[in-house]
Parts: sequence; C-alpha cells; structure tokens
Amino acid sequence: MAQGKANTEMDEIYQEFKELVNMTPGQIENHLATEESKKVGFKEEEGGESVGHQSGRKIIHIKQKKKADLTDDDYAHMRKVTGYIKRHSAQKPSGDISDTPWRYSLMNWGHDPEKK
Repeated sequence: MAQGKANTEMDEIYQEFKELVNMTPGQIENHLATEESKKVGFKEEEGGESVGHQSGRKIIHIKQKKKADLTDDDYAHMRKVTGYIKRHSAQKPSGDISDTPWRYSLMNWGHDPEKK
C-alpha cells in the first residue's frame, strides 16, 4: 500500500517537473555559462556559486537520466525545483521581462518564462 502511494507521489513530482522545467539540458547548460546567469541568485558565500546555478547543474543531470534511474535525492531536488519555479513565477515583475534578473534566475532553475 505505502509503495503505491509513494509511486503516485513520485509520478506527480515527475509530471510537474516535466511541465515546469521547459528548457533542454543544452539550453540550461548554455544559460549557466552566461554572465547573466552567474550574477543572479542567492550565494551562500561571497563570490561563490548561487543556489540556483548549482540547481541548474543538478537539473541537467536529472534530465539526462531515464525515469527508472532517478533516485530519491533526484525526486527531492525535483520537488525543490518545482516549488521554486512556482514561488518565483508568482513574483513576475511588470513590463518586459526578457532581460531581467527575475527571468535569468528562473532560467537557472530550468524554466524560461518566455518559452511557450
């Protein structure tokens, strides 16, 4: 019984991650290499890598795996990613968002708000 519940929950996390993370591993990798990507986000230490930047690297790794090969840690990160994307998306600034720290931060987490 508990296994079935866990599988359902994991399926929901997986589905939500697939819907919200709308960038390919290559697109995320290209974005992470930009200055815009490196400038945004919370850094635990001065001059260090931001949490979102670290997350982007994990997302690339997760997206390159088969669903059957995902670990509990992967699912925990996927849940963290979808939570961040939903919270941050709700803070959308007004006006043109194309060249904003808000958009670059979301892209570090694998979500481009300009992508349909």
